[in-house]
Amino acid sequence: MNDDTFVGRLAGPPETAVIGVIVPVPEPWATLLVDWRTKVGDPQAAIVPPHVTLLPPTEVPVGDRAAVAEHLAAVAACHPPFDMHLSGTGTFTPVSDVVFVTVARGIGNCELLATDVRQGPLERSLSFPYHPHVTVAHDVPPGMLELAYSGLQDLSAEFRVEHFTEFEQTPSGTWAIARTYPLTGPEH
Repeated sequence: MNDDTFVGRLAGPPETAVIGVIVPVPEPWATLLVDWRTKVGDPQAAIVPPHVTLLPPTEVPVGDRAAVAEHLAAVAACHPPFDMHLSGTGTFTPVSDVVFVTVARGIGNCELLATDVRQGPLERSLSFPYHPHVTVAHDVPPGMLELAYSGLQDLSAEFRVEHFTEFEQTPSGTWAIARTYPLTGPEH
């Protein structure tokens, strides 16, 4: 398991919420990546949308939700929109059985956003160094990891990132959009 995976989590006690913050991958690439995740047998294909994680699943007190929203709005107001280019594949094997699509452009923007998101009411450490990527296969048999790795190695997807999204885990374990935060900061 790696830090940024929205897998195997259960909603916390009633007085807490489990949230995550992501940069969503837009269409037409989102459908393509869901199709690949389904093809390799990843059970999260239909539950977790293709994304780059900024904040992995994190339990927060329900009473802090207003402060979290205020914090995320302030972070979004400090960061401008940016271009992202997804290109090729990588893997965390043998540390974790994960194949991902590589962020070729926008890495620094994601790192800055993730660092700022993980401050204030969302301050937390990570078990692994932050590495922006889009998971396409997680905890599937080795042959399926190889299929995802080789099948998407020529992928090239370019798009403008104009917002990030806060997700909340529902009691059933699925993820629902809580809020979207437009990036409105000044260009660097």
